[in-house]
Amino acid sequence: MNTPIAIIDDNNFLIKSVKDKLSFFTDISIVFTANDGQQCLEKLNLNARVKLILMDIEMPRLNGIEATAQIKQKYPQIKIIMLTVFDDDENIFKAIQSGADGYLLKETSSPELYNAILQTLEGGAAMTPSIALKTLNLLRSPLPIANNEVEDSVKLTGREVEVLEQLAVGLPYKSIAENLIISPSTVRRHIENIYKKLQVHSKVEAIELAKRKRII
Repeated sequence: MNTPIAIIDDNNFLIKSVKDKLSFFTDISIVFTANDGQQCLEKLNLNARVKLILMDIEMPRLNGIEATAQIKQKYPQIKIIMLTVFDDDENIFKAIQSGADGYLLKETSSPELYNAILQTLEGGAAMTPSIALKTLNLLRSPLPIANNEVEDSVKLTGREVEVLEQLAVGLPYKSIAENLIISPSTVRRHIENIYKKLQVHSKVEAIELAKRKRII
């Protein structure tokens, strides 16, 4: 019997890439995809027979961490593996807090992804090795719960402010990269640094806090 899963990512090319990785395994069936957490919740309301969700983190409307928390509250039986490019401590910590059952990087190979799905369905906690190491370090010295206010001493670099300003007007990573003449991966690294410095885990939180602090 096929195991029904869902893929949630705001990038349709990456959704196709994950589909291709799993196409070799006939015991897995992808019942739906969605481009953000809100759309995922809406589809679950119509079809909650999904057993496992592969969830991206950075998405519009409702990010993967927030969506995971809501899904786990309403559908605790559904397993959720974060499938993301973010490997920073803050995102790992927040994902675990939200109830994620596993945490993989998008570079994960087809066999590794398949085995991680099986392991998670059997009650395990699948993680990319580098993520597992960071998680152990977090357990040894857990992060303090972030305050609602960021210390005034926290400063963003000029480039980080530029990236945040572009995010604030709703530009996607690719457009920001083109506007600032940098690569999309560099944009992601700047955003990771912004999240760490502002002690937030979503684009909306970063923009709201930066405006409140008059950074942008």
